[in-house]
Amino acid sequence: MSSVAAYAMAGPDAGFEKVTIERRALGPHDVLIDIAYAGICHSDIHTARNEWGGAGYPCVPGHEIAGTVAAVGSAVRRHQVGDRVGVGCMVDSCGVCEPCLQEEEQYCLRGAVMTYNSRVAEEVQPGGHTLGGYATQIVVTENFVLGIPEGIDLSVAAPLLCAGITVYSPLRHWGARPGKRVAVIGMGGLGHMAVKIAAALGAEVTVLSHSLSKQEDGKRFGAQHYYATSDKQIFRELRSHFDLIINTVSADLPIDDYMKLLRLDGTLVVLGLPEQPLAVQPKVLAGRRRSLSGSMIGGIAQTQEMLDFCAAHGIGAEIEVISADEIDGAYERVVASDVRYRFVIDTATI
Repeated sequence: MSSVAAYAMAGPDAGFEKVTIERRALGPHDVLIDIAYAGICHSDIHTARNEWGGAGYPCVPGHEIAGTVAAVGSAVRRHQVGDRVGVGCMVDSCGVCEPCLQEEEQYCLRGAVMTYNSRVAEEVQPGGHTLGGYATQIVVTENFVLGIPEGIDLSVAAPLLCAGITVYSPLRHWGARPGKRVAVIGMGGLGHMAVKIAAALGAEVTVLSHSLSKQEDGKRFGAQHYYATSDKQIFRELRSHFDLIINTVSADLPIDDYMKLLRLDGTLVVLGLPEQPLAVQPKVLAGRRRSLSGSMIGGIAQTQEMLDFCAAHGIGAEIEVISADEIDGAYERVVASDVRYRFVIDTATI
């Protein structure tokens, strides 16, 4: 075991405090990473504040991790000391179930081990849970460590490990490419990455946002069109227009209205997690053979593909770098949608 500095919440109503946590001893297949940057994801907030239930404390969030390899186990072959690496939402899976064998570890039938707030094997730490990237170091099995190409700075790469792959995976799965019309609902941490990646894939990209306040940004990121959904006329103008709609927001939306924007065989993919169930009229689905689906992150191989793609196209997250003692304030600003577009913690300040 080794002791490292971290920022943790002691309970759902507490603020963040600097603490010392234990990382496991380096095993033969493990990689020790010096964390340089850790992105703040909205799911960090939901978990730390126990808004989804089941949170373990102390809670050290963080699954958008970028840094360099500090040491490797004796059997590690994929990474070397000094390599630029990242860790996303998962740190392990069973490796033998059907999804794992299909390189879709995020859908592991036994449950992927998430980077934080996931149960640790009893032989490792009885009753323990994983602790994430708001820390100076982390130990991860080599199969779940990603290589970050030289063409992208670690600070803007960190959010790609969650926000980037969360939108890249459905864009690839549902075939965003030249000749396809893709709409992105929302222009936040996920939405701005969806616009950048969909545009780089060659699709015709439209942003559907509640207002036009971020229109200039959307166009700069690659969107050809930008509409304010507060203008209900657009739902008539854009009827049966899109091949794919990526919903990045967690608000309770009138999904029927958005489903009607899909063309024949179009799909609306839900990435955000609203509090209320989605209500869809069956005739809206049947009328154009439309589909309503969902998606969550991507497997390790696809995450590496995404990082390579982003580096090749000069894509990184739009970030605001903060010090560790600013995390509480950053959480409040995320909840208030007051960030363009992702907070990233400089872990040198821990």
